[in-house]
Amino acid sequence: MTIIEQQKLGKVLWSIADKLRGAMNADDFRDYMLSFLFLRYLSDNYEDAVKKELGSDYPDTPTDVMQKLKVNTPLQIWYDENPDDIADFEKQMRRKIHYVIDPQYLWKNIYELARTQSNDLLQTLQDGFKYIENESFESTFQGLFSEINLDSEKLGKSYTERNKKLCEIITRIADGITAFSNDSDTLGDAYEYLIGQFAAGSGKKAGEFYTPQQVSTILSKIVTLDSQDPTTGPKKRIDKVLDFACGSGSLLLNVRHQMNRDGRRGIGKIYGQEKNITTYNLARMNMLLHGVKDSEFEIFHGDTLLNDWDILNEMNPSKKIEFDAIVANPPFSYRWEPKEDLANDFRFRNYGIAPKSAADFAFLLHGFHFLREDGTMAIILPHGVLFRGGVEKNIRTKLLKDGNLDAVIGLPANLFFSTGIPVCILVLKKCRKSDDVLFINASEGYKKDKRQNRLREGENGEPNDIQKIVDTYQFRREEPRYSKRVSLERIEQEDFNLNITRYVSTAQAEEPIDLQKVNDELKEIARRSKEALDRHNEFLKELGLPPIAD
Repeated sequence: MTIIEQQKLGKVLWSIADKLRGAMNADDFRDYMLSFLFLRYLSDNYEDAVKKELGSDYPDTPTDVMQKLKVNTPLQIWYDENPDDIADFEKQMRRKIHYVIDPQYLWKNIYELARTQSNDLLQTLQDGFKYIENESFESTFQGLFSEINLDSEKLGKSYTERNKKLCEIITRIADGITAFSNDSDTLGDAYEYLIGQFAAGSGKKAGEFYTPQQVSTILSKIVTLDSQDPTTGPKKRIDKVLDFACGSGSLLLNVRHQMNRDGRRGIGKIYGQEKNITTYNLARMNMLLHGVKDSEFEIFHGDTLLNDWDILNEMNPSKKIEFDAIVANPPFSYRWEPKEDLANDFRFRNYGIAPKSAADFAFLLHGFHFLREDGTMAIILPHGVLFRGGVEKNIRTKLLKDGNLDAVIGLPANLFFSTGIPVCILVLKKCRKSDDVLFINASEGYKKDKRQNRLREGENGEPNDIQKIVDTYQFRREEPRYSKRVSLERIEQEDFNLNITRYVSTAQAEEPIDLQKVNDELKEIARRSKEALDRHNEFLKELGLPPIAD
């Protein structure tokens, strides 16, 4: 499917959502809409695999016959005819695609219940969600649908009203997407589009779970370059990638996308952590919806700053887990309450504790601790981390003196739904070849959109702001008013202030003024003015009127 068709599908789904949600809060309706889209993908993907597995044994039953049998899926017919083979069949399906779905919970059955206005729809959905959470996968997906309250009065005051509303929502979704492909790339991209649209409607709350795709692409391209020799191009493989504030998982999926292109061998395993329960569930759905098997990712629900994930909270150095690539868009200037014992925490003890007013460096140091020696980390932060004093200056200074800060990239303002301020990307490494810091001032490379500014992508003859940033970073290019390599000595002269405009200013130099030329022009203007006045006075004299004084 082309990008245009994918965008069309996204717009169709958004139009359905916008019309159906009525008075319901956009965030609430998002959970219903995305969950049903997710169920549709799981079901269709499962049925395609079932057809391949059963081959000629897959029931080719006409629709009218199924209606007489009161079943809505061919797989239900097979289950009814082969009860003794179900266990072995499901074992085989788990081995091949890592999950199973009981026929009664497949999307086709759910859709038929909705289309025929069956009063059993709501109860079937509730049972189906519990089944998927607890029984579909070998690894538990407990709480995957915990934010979907099918008993909510927002759907209706009575069971009948709620059931009727769900019938309408599911029928409209099914009819809207019937003409589109059900492959993971198509539905995955539509899912991402909807997340972005819901984020736009959520204002500042959107920053909790959504990184604009264009910014995500910059980070993903940077961390997938060969760390030892960026000029050789992209890495062939990444063993582990981490996003410790993963939101809906779009950054991690973008890294995966980069690593599945151009003959590369992909990623060994994806790791993410998210504190917000709603977005944690979005991330897990998003992974599966993009075709990532449950064995290929691990998303943890917990507090990154407290480091409550067992696999990261390992004090034994021999068991320390490390990552080839780390990406993150943590909440900007997050207020936190660090306890005294955090001063001895292995992540912070060599640097200091970020202030209560802004946990930006706490997030950075958390991720940096788990970075491999030859890995790359790219993190989005507010500009304040570049120049604020106190303990933040101390942390910044140590990172610089240790040679860990590779690049500072300034982005345009108003790229994010969560804030209109300009933000920056810090690129960090534990083992660098360069002894300078690359500053990129990309603040002027964008175009205005309806709600947010957008980085240009080289369409219709426009510049490609994204690729220019990546290429400039990769080859450490210097360009007037755009990028510069700056030595540590120079940065030290600036008292370790990393404010980008100190090193790369976009201000245009004023043209030098030729004072002699200006003086001659003023003299000429004065002479011509006097001539005009004298001539005018002659006319006044002829008319018998008094002259105008000089």
